[in-house]
Amino acid sequence: MIAHINGRLAHKSMDSVVVDVNGIGYEVFIPLSTFYKLPEVNETVSLNVHTHLREDAIQLYGFLSLEEKEAFALLIGVSGIGPKLARNILSGISVGDLISAISGSDKGRLSAIPGIGSKSAERLILELRDKIKNIGRTGETKEPEAGKDLLTVDVISALDNLGYKNSQSVEAVKKAKSLLPAGFIFEDLFKEALKLLSKK
Repeated sequence: MIAHINGRLAHKSMDSVVVDVNGIGYEVFIPLSTFYKLPEVNETVSLNVHTHLREDAIQLYGFLSLEEKEAFALLIGVSGIGPKLARNILSGISVGDLISAISGSDKGRLSAIPGIGSKSAERLILELRDKIKNIGRTGETKEPEAGKDLLTVDVISALDNLGYKNSQSVEAVKKAKSLLPAGFIFEDLFKEALKLLSKK
């Protein structure tokens, strides 16, 4: 399962992007909130990815923030809401406002989102009112800590998403950085850290 992707932004549209990773282009579907914050084409982009498996396809949904990825995962767990609708929801409301609307049972605010009717709004409130408050509290670093660069934080988050304990991920990444030559990229650090973890 792909949890993170880092590479050259080869193409972008309001619906999706193509990220070039070592010559292979990955199409990643995105919400508008991510589109508006994307870098220019041919610049490096880093996305948190949710891999959606279907019988006939594997689809990638990408987000610049971990909070959006967490919200997306919760939304598609609600009956009647698939990945396309979940992406539309995140295009129509910020994660912070979504949390407030669901926590406060604001059916009117939720119903105003394109594609969400009264019944869907009620289901969102009923099924997510308790879960939505945990977004951003999963132990993943929201902002780089002092002395940690964004690349390090991204690799640690990717390892956490694979099921490793955060303390193990932090230790492995720290050791991997000391073993790699200068100028390493996400893939180099991720592979080296994963190699160290697999030996344990």
